Amino acid sequence: MLDLGRLRALHAVSVYGTVGAAAAALGYTPSAVSQQIAKLERETRTTLLERQGRGVRLTDDAHQLAATAQRLLSIVEEAEVRLEERRGLPSGRLRVGCFASAARGLMPRALAELARRHPALDARLTEVDPHLSVDLVGRGVIDLAVAHDWDIAPLPAPPGVEQAVIGDDLCDVLVPLGHPLAARDAVRREDLTEERWISPPPGTVCHDWLVRTLRAAGREPDIVHRAEENHTQVALVAAGLGVALVPRLGRGALPEGVVTVRLDPVPKRRLSALWRVGAARRPAITETVRTLQELWPSVAAA
Repeated sequence: MLDLGRLRALHAVSVYGTVGAAAAALGYTPSAVSQQIAKLERETRTTLLERQGRGVRLTDDAHQLAATAQRLLSIVEEAEVRLEERRGLPSGRLRVGCFASAARGLMPRALAELARRHPALDARLTEVDPHLSVDLVGRGVIDLAVAHDWDIAPLPAPPGVEQAVIGDDLCDVLVPLGHPLAARDAVRREDLTEERWISPPPGTVCHDWLVRTLRAAGREPDIVHRAEENHTQVALVAAGLGVALVPRLGRGALPEGVVTVRLDPVPKRRLSALWRVGAARRPAITETVRTLQELWPSVAAA
């Protein structure tokens, strides 16, 4: 009989592409995932992973088995949902995917509150890009995603995925102390077309929003530095190397030498929780979403 835990490990590798990424998502070590798949190979008498450069690739047999694993995991999830629904209390493991600044600024309070209220609930967080997290929800790798989008760059939800709004996160332009714009209460997009920008890398929601917005103002943005972490962007601004548009959530206290300037109209990114339609009845999902919505006003005010 095939072991469900080993099938889950294979499925995770098929989704994430590497053993290391699959291990991080499952909360295991890479060696533990490799051992699970090696045991599965012995059980099935089939080669599932082959070396490819420094990494591995799934064989054709492995892809077929991973597809079967996904169907089995969906059946197991449905059974878990029904049991939890009958008990009426949040319980069991809840896999949450969340983007970096919310993982820093929102989720610690939310997870602590859930642990206090519902000791039987085992919520586990993985930091992941919003676009990836939504896809992972749709494929059943994680149970709940906390993602964000912008007004001009909406985040599409795949079929079979529901979502609820958590709240709006405001953004500010950060400029170095002594910058010509630092003394102004507010600026408009047209005032920023000549600036040297510090931005997240291409392909991120924030980068796409910046490029589209300044193009609409008639100028291609001059992006001189790219950094994924908001804290790195803030440090580059503090060094006088450019300006940045940084959301407030998870930003923390700004260092000396950095000034916030309001951009008029104020940019907003909307935070949402997403989950599969089949899991909508699960008390763990409904309670986690309710807790996030309940905490958001105090988090945004802080």
